[in-house]
Amino acid sequence: MGFALCVQIAALSWILNTKYGLNLEEIGNVWLAGPVAGILGQVVVGFVSDKVWFMGGRRRPFIIIGGTIAALMILALPNLGLIQSALGIESIIGIALTVALTLDLAINVSFNPARSIIADVTTAGDARTKGYTWMQTISGFFGVLAYLIGAFVSNYHLIYLGAAIVFLFSVFPTFFIQEPRELEGEDLADGVASAADIGMDAADVAATATSVPIGGTNWPAFLMICAAHAFTWVGVQTMFIYTFGYIKEVIMGFDSNAVLTEVQNNDIGFTIGVAFAILNTVGFLLPALVLEPVAEKIGRVKTHTLAIAVSAIGYLLIVYLGNSVTSFFVLMAVVGVGWAAIVSLPFAIMSEVVDQRKMGLMMGLFNLSVVLPQIVASKLGGYIEHSADKSSIFWISAITLGVSAVLWLFVRERGQQAATLPASGGH
Repeated sequence: MGFALCVQIAALSWILNTKYGLNLEEIGNVWLAGPVAGILGQVVVGFVSDKVWFMGGRRRPFIIIGGTIAALMILALPNLGLIQSALGIESIIGIALTVALTLDLAINVSFNPARSIIADVTTAGDARTKGYTWMQTISGFFGVLAYLIGAFVSNYHLIYLGAAIVFLFSVFPTFFIQEPRELEGEDLADGVASAADIGMDAADVAATATSVPIGGTNWPAFLMICAAHAFTWVGVQTMFIYTFGYIKEVIMGFDSNAVLTEVQNNDIGFTIGVAFAILNTVGFLLPALVLEPVAEKIGRVKTHTLAIAVSAIGYLLIVYLGNSVTSFFVLMAVVGVGWAAIVSLPFAIMSEVVDQRKMGLMMGLFNLSVVLPQIVASKLGGYIEHSADKSSIFWISAITLGVSAVLWLFVRERGQQAATLPASGGH
């Protein structure tokens, strides 16, 4: 599913501009479909996946269904014109919106259960951090492959190969995952578990009992984490949607609405692919190799805060120094430090302040701190389109990640929450 997301990031804006002639504002409106799908998909699917059991799993069916639909929608991306002709619809934007909405809905349908299952099969503490960091290591590795294929072969080859990979790897591996029939906490009396019940040592049991009561969610802590994460995603999504415009105008020197030759379009596609490959290489190497060991020493929240601050500085440096291909690539590596943390640590942090029995639902609610900022980023297309300097893209990213880093300073590590934030009862 990480591969599917990277195909979307690498190819969607590029193909809408180079093949179908959409400007930045129109492309932003197409990307708006994704957050709408996320609001519906992750919350509903998360809630349902907590309650059902079929095809031998709780999360498995949704991963399979979402992966299959995502593969089909990826195949549709280079064929929007054919779909438009077959349906007799005049506007290509309507077709693009429909395909983008369905693709993002499919990705969201799969991502929530894929993230929730990590919490299902790990215990609170370091084991869960390890689970999410390795999840990102593997997902990020596939993401790098996606960007490199787009850069060194072509985005069209990426799309067709991507459809096959997304289908195969979202369907077959799920049958090798043994999901627990009962979620943690379902068989615990009076909110207290023995170490034998859930595989935790005494210290972890005590910390969980004080910070996250079984059957309840620490809502103040959860909402603070959501607020900090939301500002992060305004900046990150702005980068994902509009970076091609920065490359086209600032680095390549073309007008954002200019009609270019195939060679020029491929040059832009190459630069986008390499830039995001660099971002994701840092993003998949750091979580398990660097962030997890650092988090064990200073805590996950402090580690995440520092990584977000590094990314904010990286975005600011792009504004002033990132006007050549080489400098832009180097600074994308700096930005990748925060990206490595964004896609791994918040899930581990959040998962330990919520009701373990409602992990799918809470993961879906947590995703609102991603999709609502994505709506904000999507609506910035008009402003960026009419901006004389496309470096405004990275001003937005630098400011929002800077605010996020400040907000993360107010988030308390598990075990500290009981002394600083009251835990609410069940819901």
